[in-house]
Amino acid sequence: MTVRPATRTRGREGAQALAAELSKLVSLPATWLTLGGTLVVNLILATAFTTAGLQGSTGTRSAVDIGLASIGYAQAGFVILGVLAACSEYTGGQIRTTLTAMPRRALQFTAKHLALATVVFPAAAITAGSAVVLTAGALGGAAAPVTTGHVAEALSGVTAYLALTTLISAAVAALVRRTLAAVVVLLGYLFVAGPLLRDHVPAARYLPDSAGFAMWFPSARFPSAGDAGAVTPAQGALLLVAWTAVLIAAGVLGYRRWDV
Repeated sequence: MTVRPATRTRGREGAQALAAELSKLVSLPATWLTLGGTLVVNLILATAFTTAGLQGSTGTRSAVDIGLASIGYAQAGFVILGVLAACSEYTGGQIRTTLTAMPRRALQFTAKHLALATVVFPAAAITAGSAVVLTAGALGGAAAPVTTGHVAEALSGVTAYLALTTLISAAVAALVRRTLAAVVVLLGYLFVAGPLLRDHVPAARYLPDSAGFAMWFPSARFPSAGDAGAVTPAQGALLLVAWTAVLIAAGVLGYRRWDV
């Protein structure tokens, strides 16, 4: 099969765009400060939850459930990372230099999100896994037994949730184009509006945060038998992927039309 020159050119251009965006992201001090700070804060919170578990205050002795309880708070760090990745170039007009080098906006936008995913997936896995390891070591023989399958499912669900939440945050920030405004909107939704909607609006289970929680959060992953409309982990994953794709597509459309 013969590969057309145009196909090779597009492939090379895409690879160059991805390499450029990845280089910018890993060279940004804020990337590592945010990831490092999130990891440390998550371990501190996991230690606090583990101490509560040893005292019988958590209602569970599962190292997985206790270790991942802190993710609900640590996700703020991944939201901030997504916003910084999207908005950092708008400071000082750096985005104009980027678009001069890569005038195809859709390609540049897509490459930025692929680069972000490349960095955030392993970071999310390390953040989640380290908390579970810490909790399991602290609980020792007091930990409730769990299967390998349960551990793998929970960790993969958390990793995917954090990574997709980061991509959603980057897409929303690209639409807002202001770091502080994007952070306020996203954290306000995750920690204020989202919980209120879950408590009062049944359809809120299909929103990104609620669907994502179903991938790993104990109360969401194991709903009561009488709740026929509960979102399963697989459904939650599909919903969160769909939300991510829609918001990234909206970001691409807005990015192509707006002046910078």
